[in-house]
Amino acid sequence: MQKVCIVGANGYSGVELIRLINQHPFLSLELIVSHSNSGKVITDLYPHLSEIVEENLEVFDTNEIAEKVDIVFFATPAGVSMDYLPALVELGIKCVDLSGDFRLRSSQLYKDWYKKIHTNESYLQQSTYGLTEVNKEQIKNASFIANPGCYATAGLLGLIPMMHTGLINYESIIIDGKSGVSGAGRNPSISSHFAEVNENVKAYKLGAHQHIPEIEQILLDHCEIPIKLTFSTHLIPMTRGILCTIYVDLIKKISTNEILDIYRSFYKNAPFVRLRQEGTWPSTKEVLGSNFCDLGFFVDERTNRLTIISVIDNVMKGASGQAIQNVNILNGWEETTGLSFTPVYP
Repeated sequence: MQKVCIVGANGYSGVELIRLINQHPFLSLELIVSHSNSGKVITDLYPHLSEIVEENLEVFDTNEIAEKVDIVFFATPAGVSMDYLPALVELGIKCVDLSGDFRLRSSQLYKDWYKKIHTNESYLQQSTYGLTEVNKEQIKNASFIANPGCYATAGLLGLIPMMHTGLINYESIIIDGKSGVSGAGRNPSISSHFAEVNENVKAYKLGAHQHIPEIEQILLDHCEIPIKLTFSTHLIPMTRGILCTIYVDLIKKISTNEILDIYRSFYKNAPFVRLRQEGTWPSTKEVLGSNFCDLGFFVDERTNRLTIISVIDNVMKGASGQAIQNVNILNGWEETTGLSFTPVYP
């Protein structure tokens, strides 16, 4: 049994980790940490945990954590884990960072997109990017894992198989992303206020979303050609879910069924990637509460353009579920352990 600490247990990703760890056969929740809510009981913030998990939220103490646990999840905002994670790694504690602090390999890119100075830039080169379906071998031997962003997960799982084919125009990639409000976190703001979100769809962070350099960095790894993609994000009036509509121009004639064959081969050992048959496309409700990424495809013969539909639950596959999947692989467990949820429907 591996003992676990969650730093940032007061947020949506943190409380989702609590749910997943509580029913995982090989993980035991030992500590929950929250600087802003230390001294409170977790049920003060989340009454639905009554008689399930009723632990006190603690302050961060490196030595106490290192003495008590084997694995630490950082479910913190950007700019936090870079100050605390390295000390735990030096003490031999396995860490999974759900923030963006260690996803980018360049401190300058981090500064440009996150608007913060990285305080431990040498660790940017040491992190293992935790896109599970693509990086399993690296994850097995990782000292710490940078969990991908939610949009990046949906976009990359939709795109990466095509990056190896020589069938697409790499300069034509467009990702149109739509996310539920939980992606903005639990702290209240005008943009997530009910009256602002309800019966409304709005674009945000056009050309400025921090997942842009993350996606481009990983796509470069897979095609060895610098990518500059167009990525637009939209907030929609639902709680959980991401849908990315991805457009790429084809440079050769190919059918939708042939595209499906490419993806079947690429994801043949990926239990959480599900492919839709020709003529059907996934929706966010069909993955709600699960760790699945569902993909659908359409080749427009008139324009010779491929459209890929990628859907995930942003709190699960886009954050906490993928973090648990990575820990499973890190420990040599079956990667579906503790994650075999049927999506919640309706």
